[in-house]
Amino acid sequence: MSGQARWWAQPKDGPTVARFLNRLSSRLIALVPLGLLVALAACAPQAPIMVGAAPSGAPPDVARTRVALLLPLSGQQEALGRALQQAAELALFEQNDRRVEFVPLDTGGNAMGAGDAARRAVSLGAVGLVGPLTAGETAAAAPVGQAARLPVFAFTNDASQARPGVWTLGISPEQQIRRVMGSAMSSGARQFGMVAPDDAFGRALAAAMRQAAADFNLPGPAIVLFNERAGAAGPVAEMTRRGANPMDAVVIGATGFRARELAAAIRAGAQENPRPLLLGHALWIADAGLANEPALHGALFPAPDERARGVFDARYQQAFGERPPRIAGVAHDAAVMAAGLAVAPPGTTPDAMPRFDGVDGPVQLRANGVADRSLALFRVSPNGDAVLVEPPMPLGVGF
Repeated sequence: MSGQARWWAQPKDGPTVARFLNRLSSRLIALVPLGLLVALAACAPQAPIMVGAAPSGAPPDVARTRVALLLPLSGQQEALGRALQQAAELALFEQNDRRVEFVPLDTGGNAMGAGDAARRAVSLGAVGLVGPLTAGETAAAAPVGQAARLPVFAFTNDASQARPGVWTLGISPEQQIRRVMGSAMSSGARQFGMVAPDDAFGRALAAAMRQAAADFNLPGPAIVLFNERAGAAGPVAEMTRRGANPMDAVVIGATGFRARELAAAIRAGAQENPRPLLLGHALWIADAGLANEPALHGALFPAPDERARGVFDARYQQAFGERPPRIAGVAHDAAVMAAGLAVAPPGTTPDAMPRFDGVDGPVQLRANGVADRSLALFRVSPNGDAVLVEPPMPLGVGF
C-alpha cells in the first residue's frame, strides 16, 4: 500500500501520531533552520503531534494535554475539514511542544454532530475546543464547552455566537464595516448607503452599518437588502430614495457579477450628483474580476494584510503540496492559541494572553468572546490588483 493510501486508510476521527510526522517533517525540512533541525531530529521520536499512544521511547514524565479539533471530517465538507486539520497540525509542528496533543473529532458538518463531538472531547479530557466551523455548529457545541469550563475557539465570523468562554475567530462583518466606514469618514463622508443581498451576510453588514452610524452620530444610513432575483437598478434607486441626503459613500455587499452590476447602476444614477465613494468587504480580496467594471476602479475595501497571509500560504503548500483555503488561516490561529493556553499557568484565560500575530494579522481576544483584528485597506485597480492603501492599524486604534 502506498504512503498516500495508508493516510486515507487511517481513521479520520481520533488518535493519529506517526502519519503526520511522516507526511509533514520531510516537506518542512526546507523551512526549518539547520540548528533547529538538529534539535528536532533529536526529539522527533518523542514529540506527540496528535493524540494517541505515546510514541516509542517518549519520556514517561511528560504530561500531555489534550486539545480537541472539532472538524467536518465526513460529509460534504470533508475536504475542507481535512485542510483545517492540516492547518492545525502545521501550527503544532511549528510550536514543537510535546506537552500538547490534538484530538481530531468529526462533527459531520452539522449541529448535532458538533454537539456530539464536543461531548466526546469532554469525555476524553480535552482542555479546549478548536472549532467547530459554522455558526450553527458553534451554537450546538458551545454550551457543552461552557458547562465543562473549556474555552471554545470557533472558526465562524458570526459575532452573535461570541460570549465569555466562546471566541469567534472569523473576520466579522462588524469589523469590516467599521474599518471601511472609518476610512470614508476620515475623508468627510457622513451619509452612507448600502445595497446587499438579503442573506445572513447582508443582514449582518446592514446591522453593523446602523450601529456604526448611531455610534458616531451620523444620519441614518440608507440600506436596501434585495432578493437574489432582483435586478440592480431597482435596489439602487430605492437606496437613493431612502437617503436623507445625497450619498457620500455606498457599501456594496455583493461579489462577482452582482457587485459589478450594482456599481454600474450606482454610477448611472449619480450622473447629476457627485459620485459616491464605493466601498466593499473582505471577500473582494479574492475577486480580481471586479476590475472589469470601470465604476469599481478606486473602490475601497477592508481585508487582512496579504503579506502575512503569503507567509502562511507558502508554509502550508510546502508541507502539504496544495494551497490552503482562506479559512485555514483561522484554524491555524485557533490551534496556536489553544495550544498556548493548554500549557499556560493554571487559571490563565484566553483574553489574558498577549496579542497574537496571526495568519491574517494581529489578534487580541476579549473577555466577551470577540476577537479584535486589525484590517488593512485596499483599492480596486484597473488591472485587477488589490492596491494597499492603508496598512493595518494597531489594535485599539482608529474607528
